[in-house]
Amino acid sequence: MIGRSGNPTLNDSTFENSGHYGGTERMTIDGTVNKSFITLAILLGAAFVTWSMFFNGQNVTPFMIGGAIGGLVVALIVSFKATTAPYLVPVYAALEGMFLGGLSATYESLYNGITLQASLLTMCVFVALLLAYKARIIKATENFKLGVFAATAGIMLLYLASFVLGFFGITIPYLHDNSLIGIGISLVIVVVAALNLVLDFDFIESGAQQGAPKYMEWYGAFGLMVTLVWLYIEMLRLLAKIASRD
Repeated sequence: MIGRSGNPTLNDSTFENSGHYGGTERMTIDGTVNKSFITLAILLGAAFVTWSMFFNGQNVTPFMIGGAIGGLVVALIVSFKATTAPYLVPVYAALEGMFLGGLSATYESLYNGITLQASLLTMCVFVALLLAYKARIIKATENFKLGVFAATAGIMLLYLASFVLGFFGITIPYLHDNSLIGIGISLVIVVVAALNLVLDFDFIESGAQQGAPKYMEWYGAFGLMVTLVWLYIEMLRLLAKIASRD
Protein backbone atom coordinates (compact mmCIF):
# COMPACT_ATOMS: atom_id res chain seq x y z
CA MET A 1 0.00 0.00 0.00
CA ILE A 2 1.16 3.52 -0.72
CA GLY A 3 2.24 5.35 2.40
CA ARG A 4 0.88 8.60 3.67
CA SER A 5 2.16 11.89 2.29
CA GLY A 6 2.59 15.09 4.23
CA ASN A 7 1.13 16.85 1.21
CA PRO A 8 -2.64 16.84 1.89
CA THR A 9 -3.37 16.39 -1.81
CA LEU A 10 -1.35 13.16 -1.95
CA ASN A 11 -2.40 10.51 0.54
CA ASP A 12 -3.26 6.85 0.92
CA SER A 13 -6.88 7.18 -0.13
CA THR A 14 -6.09 8.84 -3.46
CA PHE A 15 -5.13 5.67 -5.31
CA GLU A 16 -7.58 3.58 -3.31
CA ASN A 17 -10.43 5.84 -4.39
CA SER A 18 -9.30 5.68 -8.01
CA GLY A 19 -10.11 1.99 -7.92
CA HIS A 20 -8.97 -0.67 -10.36
CA TYR A 21 -8.47 0.74 -13.81
CA GLY A 22 -9.44 -1.54 -16.62
CA GLY A 23 -8.23 0.65 -19.49
CA THR A 24 -4.95 0.26 -21.31
CA GLU A 25 -3.51 3.65 -20.44
CA ARG A 26 -1.93 3.92 -17.05
CA MET A 27 0.03 6.44 -15.03
CA THR A 28 3.75 6.68 -15.81
CA ILE A 29 6.55 8.71 -14.28
CA ASP A 30 7.40 10.26 -17.67
CA GLY A 31 3.77 11.22 -18.15
CA THR A 32 3.65 12.85 -14.73
CA VAL A 33 6.87 14.76 -15.47
CA ASN A 34 5.37 16.06 -18.73
CA LYS A 35 2.18 17.15 -16.96
CA SER A 36 4.30 18.86 -14.31
CA PHE A 37 6.15 20.89 -16.94
CA ILE A 38 2.86 21.90 -18.56
CA THR A 39 1.45 22.93 -15.19
CA LEU A 40 4.59 24.91 -14.34
CA ALA A 41 4.52 26.68 -17.72
CA ILE A 42 0.91 27.77 -17.13
CA LEU A 43 1.76 29.00 -13.63
CA LEU A 44 4.77 30.99 -14.83
CA GLY A 45 2.77 32.50 -17.69
CA ALA A 46 0.02 33.70 -15.36
CA ALA A 47 2.61 34.94 -12.85
CA PHE A 48 4.32 36.98 -15.56
CA VAL A 49 1.03 38.76 -16.30
CA THR A 50 0.42 39.98 -12.75
CA TRP A 51 4.14 40.67 -12.27
CA SER A 52 4.12 42.94 -15.34
CA MET A 53 0.90 44.62 -14.24
CA PHE A 54 2.41 45.42 -10.84
CA PHE A 55 5.52 47.07 -12.25
CA ASN A 56 3.40 48.97 -14.78
CA GLY A 57 1.62 50.64 -11.89
CA GLN A 58 -1.61 48.64 -12.08
CA ASN A 59 -3.48 47.37 -9.04
CA VAL A 60 -2.99 43.60 -8.85
CA THR A 61 -4.64 43.10 -5.45
CA PRO A 62 -7.96 41.86 -6.95
CA PHE A 63 -6.05 39.35 -9.08
CA MET A 64 -4.04 38.17 -6.08
CA ILE A 65 -7.15 37.73 -3.93
CA GLY A 66 -9.06 36.10 -6.77
CA GLY A 67 -6.15 33.81 -7.54
CA ALA A 68 -5.67 32.81 -3.91
CA ILE A 69 -9.34 32.12 -3.20
CA GLY A 70 -10.02 30.56 -6.59
CA GLY A 71 -6.90 28.42 -6.32
CA LEU A 72 -7.96 27.19 -2.89
CA VAL A 73 -11.44 26.26 -4.11
CA VAL A 74 -10.10 24.43 -7.17
CA ALA A 75 -7.46 22.67 -5.06
CA LEU A 76 -10.13 21.39 -2.67
CA ILE A 77 -12.24 20.10 -5.55
CA VAL A 78 -9.28 18.28 -7.12
CA SER A 79 -8.20 16.90 -3.74
CA PHE A 80 -11.58 15.30 -3.12
CA LYS A 81 -12.29 14.35 -6.75
CA ALA A 82 -9.09 13.24 -8.46
CA THR A 83 -10.88 12.49 -11.74
CA THR A 84 -11.27 16.25 -12.27
CA ALA A 85 -7.49 16.73 -12.28
CA PRO A 86 -6.98 16.76 -16.09
CA TYR A 87 -9.46 19.63 -16.39
CA LEU A 88 -8.92 21.61 -13.20
CA VAL A 89 -5.18 21.36 -12.57
CA PRO A 90 -4.40 23.78 -15.46
CA VAL A 91 -7.01 26.14 -13.98
CA TYR A 92 -5.38 25.81 -10.56
CA ALA A 93 -1.97 26.60 -12.07
CA ALA A 94 -3.30 29.75 -13.75
CA LEU A 95 -5.01 30.98 -10.58
CA GLU A 96 -2.00 30.22 -8.41
CA GLY A 97 0.22 31.96 -10.95
CA MET A 98 -1.87 35.12 -10.70
CA PHE A 99 -1.42 35.11 -6.94
CA LEU A 100 2.29 34.28 -6.98
CA GLY A 101 3.07 36.88 -9.64
CA GLY A 102 1.59 39.65 -7.53
CA LEU A 103 3.13 38.32 -4.33
CA SER A 104 6.57 37.99 -5.91
CA ALA A 105 6.38 41.50 -7.37
CA THR A 106 5.44 42.90 -3.96
CA TYR A 107 8.44 41.25 -2.32
CA GLU A 108 10.69 42.32 -5.19
CA SER A 109 9.65 45.95 -4.76
CA LEU A 110 10.77 45.76 -1.14
CA TYR A 111 13.90 43.63 -1.52
CA ASN A 112 15.59 43.82 -4.90
CA GLY A 113 16.61 40.41 -6.24
CA ILE A 114 14.68 38.37 -3.67
CA THR A 115 12.46 36.69 -6.27
CA LEU A 116 15.41 35.32 -8.24
CA GLN A 117 17.06 34.13 -5.03
CA ALA A 118 13.90 32.35 -3.85
CA SER A 119 13.37 30.78 -7.28
CA LEU A 120 16.94 29.50 -7.52
CA LEU A 121 16.90 28.15 -3.97
CA THR A 122 13.60 26.36 -4.60
CA MET A 123 14.96 24.85 -7.81
CA CYS A 124 18.22 23.77 -6.15
CA VAL A 125 16.39 22.14 -3.25
CA PHE A 126 14.08 20.33 -5.68
CA VAL A 127 16.96 18.98 -7.79
CA ALA A 128 19.05 18.01 -4.76
CA LEU A 129 16.21 16.08 -3.14
CA LEU A 130 15.24 14.42 -6.42
CA LEU A 131 18.81 13.21 -6.93
CA ALA A 132 19.03 12.07 -3.30
CA TYR A 133 15.75 10.20 -3.69
CA LYS A 134 16.77 8.51 -6.95
CA ALA A 135 20.09 7.49 -5.37
CA ARG A 136 18.14 6.16 -2.35
CA ILE A 137 20.15 8.40 -0.05
CA ILE A 138 16.80 9.53 1.31
CA LYS A 139 14.11 6.88 1.64
CA ALA A 140 10.45 7.52 2.32
CA THR A 141 10.10 5.00 5.15
CA GLU A 142 6.90 4.81 7.17
CA ASN A 143 8.51 6.59 10.11
CA PHE A 144 9.83 9.30 7.78
CA LYS A 145 6.37 9.78 6.28
CA LEU A 146 4.73 9.90 9.69
CA GLY A 147 7.22 12.51 10.91
CA VAL A 148 6.79 14.76 7.88
CA PHE A 149 3.01 14.35 8.00
CA ALA A 150 2.89 15.33 11.68
CA ALA A 151 5.21 18.31 11.16
CA THR A 152 3.22 19.53 8.16
CA ALA A 153 -0.07 19.22 10.01
CA GLY A 154 1.41 21.14 12.94
CA ILE A 155 2.55 23.97 10.67
CA MET A 156 -0.84 24.19 8.98
CA LEU A 157 -2.56 24.39 12.37
CA LEU A 158 -0.09 27.07 13.46
CA TYR A 159 -0.84 29.17 10.37
CA LEU A 160 -4.58 28.65 10.85
CA ALA A 161 -4.35 29.76 14.48
CA SER A 162 -2.32 32.82 13.43
CA PHE A 163 -4.95 33.71 10.81
CA VAL A 164 -7.88 33.38 13.21
CA LEU A 165 -6.16 35.17 16.09
CA GLY A 166 -5.27 38.00 13.72
CA PHE A 167 -8.93 39.00 13.60
CA PHE A 168 -8.72 39.69 17.33
CA GLY A 169 -5.47 41.62 17.12
CA ILE A 170 -3.46 38.76 18.60
CA THR A 171 -0.17 37.70 17.05
CA ILE A 172 1.80 34.52 17.65
CA PRO A 173 5.26 35.49 18.95
CA TYR A 174 8.21 35.11 16.53
CA LEU A 175 6.18 33.55 13.70
CA HIS A 176 6.25 36.62 11.48
CA ASP A 177 9.09 38.74 12.90
CA ASN A 178 12.71 38.95 11.79
CA SER A 179 14.32 37.99 15.09
CA LEU A 180 16.79 35.12 15.17
CA ILE A 181 14.06 32.91 16.62
CA GLY A 182 11.67 34.04 13.87
CA ILE A 183 14.26 33.24 11.21
CA GLY A 184 14.86 29.87 12.87
CA ILE A 185 11.15 29.09 12.74
CA SER A 186 11.02 29.98 9.04
CA LEU A 187 14.06 27.79 8.39
CA VAL A 188 12.38 24.82 10.08
CA ILE A 189 9.23 25.39 8.00
CA VAL A 190 11.33 25.51 4.82
CA VAL A 191 12.93 22.18 5.74
CA VAL A 192 9.54 20.56 6.38
CA ALA A 193 8.16 21.92 3.10
CA ALA A 194 11.21 20.56 1.27
CA LEU A 195 10.88 17.11 2.84
CA ASN A 196 7.34 16.92 1.48
CA LEU A 197 8.95 16.69 -1.96
CA VAL A 198 10.43 13.32 -1.00
CA LEU A 199 6.97 12.07 -0.09
CA ASP A 200 5.62 13.40 -3.37
CA PHE A 201 8.32 11.58 -5.34
CA ASP A 202 7.50 8.37 -3.49
CA PHE A 203 3.78 8.78 -4.07
CA ILE A 204 4.19 9.35 -7.81
CA GLU A 205 6.63 6.45 -8.16
CA SER A 206 4.27 4.14 -6.27
CA GLY A 207 1.33 5.20 -8.42
CA ALA A 208 3.23 4.39 -11.59
CA GLN A 209 4.32 1.02 -10.21
CA GLN A 210 0.77 0.12 -9.25
CA GLY A 211 -0.62 1.09 -12.64
CA ALA A 212 -2.90 3.90 -11.50
CA PRO A 213 -5.31 5.47 -14.03
CA LYS A 214 -3.82 7.86 -16.58
CA TYR A 215 -5.58 10.88 -15.09
CA MET A 216 -3.50 10.39 -11.94
CA GLU A 217 -0.55 11.87 -13.83
CA TRP A 218 -2.30 15.21 -13.61
CA TYR A 219 -3.06 14.58 -9.96
CA GLY A 220 0.56 13.75 -9.24
CA ALA A 221 1.65 16.93 -11.02
CA PHE A 222 -0.89 18.85 -8.95
CA GLY A 223 0.44 17.52 -5.66
CA LEU A 224 4.00 18.32 -6.67
CA MET A 225 2.96 21.84 -7.67
CA VAL A 226 1.28 22.41 -4.30
CA THR A 227 4.51 21.53 -2.49
CA LEU A 228 6.71 23.63 -4.78
CA VAL A 229 4.45 26.66 -4.38
CA TRP A 230 4.52 26.28 -0.61
CA LEU A 231 8.31 25.88 -0.60
CA TYR A 232 8.77 28.95 -2.80
CA ILE A 233 6.55 31.11 -0.59
CA GLU A 234 8.41 29.99 2.52
CA MET A 235 11.71 30.78 0.79
CA LEU A 236 10.42 34.29 0.09
CA ARG A 237 9.39 34.72 3.72
CA LEU A 238 12.73 33.46 5.02
CA LEU A 239 14.79 35.66 2.69
CA ALA A 240 12.62 38.69 3.49
CA LYS A 241 13.19 38.20 7.21
CA ILE A 242 16.94 37.99 6.69
CA ALA A 243 17.00 41.00 4.34
CA SER A 244 14.95 43.14 6.72
CA ARG A 245 17.63 42.79 9.40
CA ASP A 246 20.20 44.69 7.29
